[in-house]
Amino acid sequence: MNKIPLLIEICEQYPITFDILWALSFNQDIQQQLRSNGIFMSKLIHLAKECDNEQMRKMTHGILWNLESTHQDRTISEISDENIFDIMISYSHKDEIICKQIYEELVKSGYRVWIDFDQMHGNVMDGMAQAIERSRTIVICMSEQYRKSNYCRAEAHYAFQRQLKIVPILLQQYYQPDGWLLFLIGQLIYVDFTKFEFLRAMDMLLKELKAEEISENSVTPLRSRAGTASVVCNTQIEINPSSVPIFPKNIQDWTKKNVHDWLIEHDLIQMSQFLANCDGRGLLYLNDFIKNGETKQVINLLQDESLRQTNENLSLVELSYFRSLIDQQKHICKSKSIRRSTRRIRNRENKYFLSCCQLI
Repeated sequence: MNKIPLLIEICEQYPITFDILWALSFNQDIQQQLRSNGIFMSKLIHLAKECDNEQMRKMTHGILWNLESTHQDRTISEISDENIFDIMISYSHKDEIICKQIYEELVKSGYRVWIDFDQMHGNVMDGMAQAIERSRTIVICMSEQYRKSNYCRAEAHYAFQRQLKIVPILLQQYYQPDGWLLFLIGQLIYVDFTKFEFLRAMDMLLKELKAEEISENSVTPLRSRAGTASVVCNTQIEINPSSVPIFPKNIQDWTKKNVHDWLIEHDLIQMSQFLANCDGRGLLYLNDFIKNGETKQVINLLQDESLRQTNENLSLVELSYFRSLIDQQKHICKSKSIRRSTRRIRNRENKYFLSCCQLI
């Protein structure tokens, strides 16, 4: 709605606006709008250095962190065996009690674990980044509070960007991963601490961590931008992560999960979140709508829907690839149908020929 200038204007009067801008600054288009406002950028830098309010400094550091063009060029302090961690636990402080228990069990099992119990002060983003840079695996403790936290989101995405191995665990009963969190974990296996007794769940977590250590072919996070989706992946720890999805031959018979798996298999990451509630028939209807509609109007409608669902502009390159794959899939189904018809005709001809031979 082009209201970023309004939010910038009222941020001094209503400090909570900085937290809203932090949440919005994960979007690339909004990042550009914020960067182009020199007065606002100067204000952020000043607050990050001089503000006495710890929460305000945290929010301004968070916005500035998101506005950096890249974090790949960060100067990383020297890492040695003495200051590296096996595991980093990323969690919301609302879940501190159970996370402390998990931390203690991991330490008992011989892991070197980094966790922020004291809620870091100063430039928390730099402290977070250093912890991630020195860790091999990140355990993401999923809950509604975790998903709502801008800091947790920044933490998870930097770990994702650094290509750490991610092991999600579910801590809140009845919570189903959604929004950016669902998109980040993709189809990763997670351990559900709400369905098992604590020690049983810990045993499952330890097995998953060991599996990550042993296998180079372990499931790794899908690399993409942050986004939202409403479909929920209820993958449990007992499922084999290397299993290959099996799709019904006819697209019309595909379920929502079939569609999601097919899109992910072809690296259509943005389309997988955009079409989270779409089954096979829906894919075909959408493809026909794009094919037969007025191009400009169709693109505008799709862009509006993408912004509503994912807070991102729809990639036209990805959309084009999606349509190409749909056409290929339809062609494959059609070819199979023709081959089946041809086999039936040949079978009838063969039977007729044999009958004639018998008569002769």
